[in-house]
Amino acid sequence: MTNRIYADHAATAALSHTALRAMEPYFTQKYGNPSSLYGFGQQAKADLEKARADLAACLNARPEEIYFTSGGTEADNWALKGAVELMALKGKKTGHIITSAIEHHAVLHTAQYLEKQGYSVTYLPVDGHGRVDPAAVEAAIRPDTLLISIMAANNEIGTIQPVAEIGAVARAHKILFHTDAVQAVGHIPVDVQAWNADLLSLSGHKFGGPRGMGALYVKKPLRLPPLIHGGGQEKGRRSGTENVAGAVGMAAALKEAVARLPEESARLSALRDRLIAGLATLPYTRLTGHPTHRLPGIASFVFEGVEGEALLLHLDAKGICASSGSACSSASLDPSHVLLAIGLPHAIAHGSLRLSLGPDNTEADVDAILKAVPQVVEYLRAMSPVWDAQAQKPTWEL
Repeated sequence: MTNRIYADHAATAALSHTALRAMEPYFTQKYGNPSSLYGFGQQAKADLEKARADLAACLNARPEEIYFTSGGTEADNWALKGAVELMALKGKKTGHIITSAIEHHAVLHTAQYLEKQGYSVTYLPVDGHGRVDPAAVEAAIRPDTLLISIMAANNEIGTIQPVAEIGAVARAHKILFHTDAVQAVGHIPVDVQAWNADLLSLSGHKFGGPRGMGALYVKKPLRLPPLIHGGGQEKGRRSGTENVAGAVGMAAALKEAVARLPEESARLSALRDRLIAGLATLPYTRLTGHPTHRLPGIASFVFEGVEGEALLLHLDAKGICASSGSACSSASLDPSHVLLAIGLPHAIAHGSLRLSLGPDNTEADVDAILKAVPQVVEYLRAMSPVWDAQAQKPTWEL
């Protein structure tokens, strides 16, 4: 195989040509500082505000509710830390946070940090498909609950959460609701009003925008305390000279993704379902994530008797780029916290594979993947000390 097949779009996507064209003038021609009072700077300011309005329209938000950040991680940190600080300013200096066991580490590690500051956190379990039960969210609410943070869609197994229902629970109890929508925005319809969201995080590079660019939606009239202090940009909420090129590129990419969403979602879902149908026939193979409530482009599996890193390296040798889970923790040898949370034993969780498809993937790519993965799995199982080659099954009993 000579051509590379990129099947790791959940880790990052290529900058779309539309975004690149929109950004180019801001590197060499329209490079004015939006805080400058002269016309050159004010033109940059106007373009920044247009990008904000375009992004807001894609989320059914108002422009003044969008704050640009350096990415999803900053947005998640600001949402959680800002929410509890806001409550502290109102006299609630300690309290309770509800999140799930399968959140991205940007949320989980921030929640753990807040625990060290005296807050208590409930990490809700999920079912075997990775779904959070809205009834469990409601049951976990305490008189001192300040914030509920549940992701919109999981980055490893692709499961889509019942966000609108969870948001309705939070709204009924007058509790702030944040959703990490980094994997959802640009891939499924996102409506902050329908989702009852008070706070929503997104990241541009997941849908064809530039890396290092994200946003946090903050529902009016909320005013989160700043996470970053300085010159008072972003209405005094997020200091630092604005990345006009990044904002323009991210907005252009999202407008394009939203415009193409019905057609592209159907196309990717068909490719994904072909992958699932083909690879699920392998013995001792399990689909991870919800069979229907899942992102259009993500097909994720575990293969018993196979080690995930070895699987990725052998696929790479065949020209296929894939992942064993979150790209943010790919250097770790520990099994995925998401796979453990859905009930998989350590031994099986180590044999994970995530294939995440994007705009450049084709039927021919799926054909090649369906040919390569069984070959690699068979080869690795033949070499594995925990695989009985004659019986064609793992040597352990679970």
